[in-house]
Amino acid sequence: MRKVLLLILVTSALSCSAAMAADRASLDEAKVMALKAVDYLKENGPDKTFAAITAKDGPFHDRDLYVSVFDSRNGKMINVANGNNPAFVGKDVIELADVDGIKFMRQESEVKDSEWVSYKWQDPLTKAVVKKKAFVVRSGDYVLACGAYSE
Repeated sequence: MRKVLLLILVTSALSCSAAMAADRASLDEAKVMALKAVDYLKENGPDKTFAAITAKDGPFHDRDLYVSVFDSRNGKMINVANGNNPAFVGKDVIELADVDGIKFMRQESEVKDSEWVSYKWQDPLTKAVVKKKAFVVRSGDYVLACGAYSE
């Protein structure tokens, strides 16, 4: 009986782990979504893009993926659209740091074209603070980012 119970517990744990992995987006998917947001911005302008990014059922939400947009003029990083936490919208987040003190928003503000920026952030699925790698793209005065989480 103990062996059967142990087998059930192990099988259940593996199934949950597989399901969690399936719910996670990949780095490639994060990059594609960031580039999709840049194209959308170029085609539709800021107002329509910011509304689409903020809409929870919009084209810029997929599992744990979401896009954030920042206005980088005047040495600031004003959050103008945030697909996960609208409380950040309107705030200058250039000094924002992760739990290790990494000022990742300053790093994002310095992106000239596109690159990856790594830091730790709260996973919207598990609420745990985990490693995140965001693909950051500059489009004029705007900086767009979309990242994937890992445990």
